[in-house]
Amino acid sequence: MVGTIVNFIAVLVGTVAGCVIKGGIKEKYQEVLFAAMGLAALGIGLENAILNMPRSNYPVLFIVSLAVGAVLGTWWRIDEHYNHLIERCGGHSQLAKGIATALLLYCIGALSIVGPVMAAVKGDQTMLYTNAMLDFVTAIVFGASFGWGMLVCAPVLFCWQGGLYLIAKFLSADFFSNELITEISIVGGFLIATTGITLLKLRNIKTLNFLPALLIPILFFLVKGLT
Repeated sequence: MVGTIVNFIAVLVGTVAGCVIKGGIKEKYQEVLFAAMGLAALGIGLENAILNMPRSNYPVLFIVSLAVGAVLGTWWRIDEHYNHLIERCGGHSQLAKGIATALLLYCIGALSIVGPVMAAVKGDQTMLYTNAMLDFVTAIVFGASFGWGMLVCAPVLFCWQGGLYLIAKFLSADFFSNELITEISIVGGFLIATTGITLLKLRNIKTLNFLPALLIPILFFLVKGLT
């Protein structure tokens, strides 16, 4: 759990640093930061998807995942409930988009998924330390762009990586196969890209309604393992 704690602290400290910086940034520069975050999310998302697609043994799975996930998310009104929660806590729509984008970047990636598994099985914290450095820099920019509300991302990341660590430690590390991580990375890449499109104001895509898409590859491999 040491690597997860370090990653948590990195996001926390980075976000605080960004929030402190934000106080001295004029509004026109904040708009530029929003655009920069949009471009970064779009690029990172497309990179994750494109790099992993040639490695996939199930080229149609990500399409099915996105389609089924979008229908389920819309049915469950995830985006609507999420924005309502943010408003009740005193937030606003830009903050909601920032949190959604940051959580996808922090949590849906090979380092953030494989890292806790490697730490649990082999005691190797290298991937988590690497992820912590990347998240630290990202958190500074997110804090400077969206403000103090971004602090909520740190405990969510801790619960995510901590949960994966406990699953791998006490249940099954074998389940986190390279095939599963590849499929999750493809779907996650597209979700990250959609947040970038939204931040760039190209189209208002309700990314959170697509979140159930991440569950489809997991369910697929669970069923596959039973057959």
